[in-house]
Amino acid sequence: MKSVKTMLIATGLATLTLTGSASAQTAAQAASSAPFIVTTSPSATATAPGSGQSPAVVATPAAPAAAPAAPATQPAATAAKATIPQFYQSDPSVGQPSDKIALQPQVTELGHRAEFFHNIILMPIIIIISLLVLVLLGWVSIRYNRRANPVPSRTSHNTTIEIIWTVAPVLILLAIAVPSIKLLAAQYSIPKPDLTVKVIGHQWYWSYQYPDNGDFEVVSNILTEDQDKAKGEPRQLGVDNRMVVPVNSVIKIITTSDDVIHSFAVPAFWTKMDAVPGRLNETWFKVDRVGLYYGQCSELCGARHGYMPIAVEVVTRDQFAQWIAANGGTIGHGKPASSDATANSPISNPSATTASPTPMAGAPSTPTENVTASAKPVAAPATTN
Repeated sequence: MKSVKTMLIATGLATLTLTGSASAQTAAQAASSAPFIVTTSPSATATAPGSGQSPAVVATPAAPAAAPAAPATQPAATAAKATIPQFYQSDPSVGQPSDKIALQPQVTELGHRAEFFHNIILMPIIIIISLLVLVLLGWVSIRYNRRANPVPSRTSHNTTIEIIWTVAPVLILLAIAVPSIKLLAAQYSIPKPDLTVKVIGHQWYWSYQYPDNGDFEVVSNILTEDQDKAKGEPRQLGVDNRMVVPVNSVIKIITTSDDVIHSFAVPAFWTKMDAVPGRLNETWFKVDRVGLYYGQCSELCGARHGYMPIAVEVVTRDQFAQWIAANGGTIGHGKPASSDATANSPISNPSATTASPTPMAGAPSTPTENVTASAKPVAAPATTN
């Protein structure tokens, strides 16, 4: 038993010895394969001057390769974006909500007509009918209660009264319908536009495209409460980029959406139009005074529906040209072929079609011919014996 244990111990020690020798040889080979350079040691020269011996030679590992040099030229810094001008500050008396129980002051022709219709026609009719019903209810309650009239009347009908309560509502509805229908027709009869703006609703911000002025786009987001205070904007109505239009110009609005239904509404313009995904809706306005006017999305569109303000800045034509130039747009250049940016749209004008391009001379008339011609092998030239 002891001899077996002795043999196992001897075998283990021999294995460890061989393993150590192999590791030492591997390290030596790695050291010998590393690159070396020969340098003169300054200390050897100093210790043996004039001894006739060469300076001591010391082998040192080569320094790692230098990092690649930086490019000689750096890319030029991009030019700073032009500052977008904002010409007018908010005016609490116009273009925003107030504490008054009334419509906002109107600044468009349609708005003036609607204000007249509301104040001069609707409100008097509503007040008169309300007072009449109140008086009738009071008179019936007092005159015909059980104590004042113990023996009730057995009258079942009255021809005169029945004619009155039939004809009177018809006349009232006609008085309301005629101006109402005229106003609705004017809202949807868009005159020749001086400018077209495409309004796109997103969750939860707006973007405005100007196809008549180079087709650039302005993205408008709500400001924070601190930014509103710093800029003097109404709470939750200030935006970073405003929609800008010229004064006394017919502005055609094309609304759409890229997610859910929104609604573009500016009360001072008497304008409200839904923005529906996959559909183009149209409306218009013509503002008669410069200034800053606010609106909001008027269609429930998600969690941040209440944080989609609209700010429209109405400026002079010179200021509008300055704003267009600052946004990289054009004035009088690159306009669409028609005066209406959507006249050739298949949505607003279904009869409009796009002409097919004329094929070049010698080109195949159909793609099939083109494929056939390209696939046809070339015949080899005949040879004579």
